[in-house]
Amino acid sequence: MKATALVCTQDQRFALQPVSLPDPGPGEVSIRTLFSGVSVGTEFALVRNKISWGPFPIATGYMGAGVVERVGEGVSGFAPGDTVYYRGSKNMALDDGTAVSAVSGVHCTHAVTAVGGTHGIAKVPDGVDPAVAATFVMPAVALHGVDKSGARVGQVALVHGCGPIGLGVVAMLAQRGCVVVAADLDEARLAMARSFGAAATLAGGEGLADRARPFFPEGAEGFDLVFECTGLWPCVRPAMELCRVHGTFVWQGNYGAAPYPFEFLVPHNRQLEMKFPCDDGYAPCRAAVLRQIAAGLLPWERAISHRLAAAEAPDFFDRVNRGAVSGLVSAVVDWRAAE
Repeated sequence: MKATALVCTQDQRFALQPVSLPDPGPGEVSIRTLFSGVSVGTEFALVRNKISWGPFPIATGYMGAGVVERVGEGVSGFAPGDTVYYRGSKNMALDDGTAVSAVSGVHCTHAVTAVGGTHGIAKVPDGVDPAVAATFVMPAVALHGVDKSGARVGQVALVHGCGPIGLGVVAMLAQRGCVVVAADLDEARLAMARSFGAAATLAGGEGLADRARPFFPEGAEGFDLVFECTGLWPCVRPAMELCRVHGTFVWQGNYGAAPYPFEFLVPHNRQLEMKFPCDDGYAPCRAAVLRQIAAGLLPWERAISHRLAAAEAPDFFDRVNRGAVSGLVSAVVDWRAAE
């Protein structure tokens, strides 16, 4: 199958290139992409080789929405014309035969993916904009982390970092009846956090502990729960120090493959419980956030700060990689006009 993908080379150059994808095999479908969501943290960790899911050249993107075109042998419950959301595609090749690692290859005009398994497809609910559905992983990751934390009504939680996952955590905690305090360096993101249910917001950085103190639960020296959502090692200890004794610390970000010099006494003296959520909680969390979006309970379109045509994607990714895009929270690529 011929397609066009956003391909990144080892020297971090981006281009739309013609590629070939395999035909759908048993239990697989081919999908014509409508929109693909951009996960800035994980995708650019792959681009910069902070983490690796396969050799360069690579095609990133792990969340999308599109229309089923063909179904393979044994597929049931899906038919051509169904609008679905999905997590990845199969590896592809350039016209000269060079293999392209799909990590997970959704920034492409087409996808070939399995129907079942942990990363299978599902139908987009009626009333959900496919562009919003294409960003489903972020709020699902947040829901999974909040669920693992055991957050309870009335607990006071700090969300440290208000990117798309942090904003999702704010929304999920607020829906559970927690009192949410959000911290970030960007005032625009803090405004979004308030719109998602944060009771208070704080400017991050130096002096955060002093600014946070008035929001601690009564009689406590720290928050009941702290969600560290930046994925940045220098942010870990300051966030951990804002947990109360017997509190819960959630490693909500992706901190890469490099070893970290863990400072044992910080969590030890607080007798912290730690949670390490990974991925998006699979089908139950994905379906839950799509139902919330469909019902108007999760206005996730607010978290999309940038919408771009596929032709704009190489320049956009290059500017993101150089830190030259302002106001970025999350982005969606529109593939409908691409060849």
